[in-house]
Parts: sequence; C-alpha cells; structure tokens
Amino acid sequence: MKRMDDKLRMGAVGEEDVILAFRAVGAVTAKAVTPYEVQSAIHRLHRQGIPLIFITERAARMAPEVMERYEQSPDLALIPIPGVHGTDGFGAQRVRDRVIKAIGADILSNNGNEEQ
Repeated sequence: MKRMDDKLRMGAVGEEDVILAFRAVGAVTAKAVTPYEVQSAIHRLHRQGIPLIFITERAARMAPEVMERYEQSPDLALIPIPGVHGTDGFGAQRVRDRVIKAIGADILSNNGNEEQ
C-alpha cells in the first residue's frame, strides 16, 4: 500500500521553456535539444527510477528509437506533450495509434463530427 508521504516521481525532457514548469512542481527535468541529449536524458531518468516522463513532441521526434524501446516497458511511461510553439499532433497521433493497436478500432476519431 502506498504511504501518504510517497510521491509520484516524474520527469520532463525537452526545451527549457517547457520543462521549467515541471521543475516548479518537483519533477526531475532534463533540458534536451539534440537527439543525443534526448536519448541520454531518457535513459538517465529511467535508471533513476522515474516511472513517468513527459517529453516535448519535438524531443520525442528526435529520438524515435528510444520512444520505441520504452513503448512496451511496464516500468516507464513516456508521454509526449506540446512544446513552446504548441502541438504538431504527434502526441495525439501516438495515443490514437496505441488505441487502434490495443482494441483494433479508432474510437478517438471524430468521424467528421467536429464541433465548429
């Protein structure tokens, strides 16, 4: 059973402007703007036992091998988030792809019923 003083440890990887907000709430952060920095940061946070890592979409696109490697990992969740310039749809498409793979249907599609 989880004790009251246990905290969910989380991390954030990506552009400095985005990860500063995560640092403010106690996350372990890693500024990463090159493919090597992204890969190193994710591996380092994983070795530190961080089970939840938010990663900017831009950073995630720079490290597809690392994203793929940890995709099936039961002890690490990599969650793409929008960067300083907003979203490019990468995170939403990744979630959609995982749902389709899991249940065989795109239940997240609007099927042309987008609200105006």
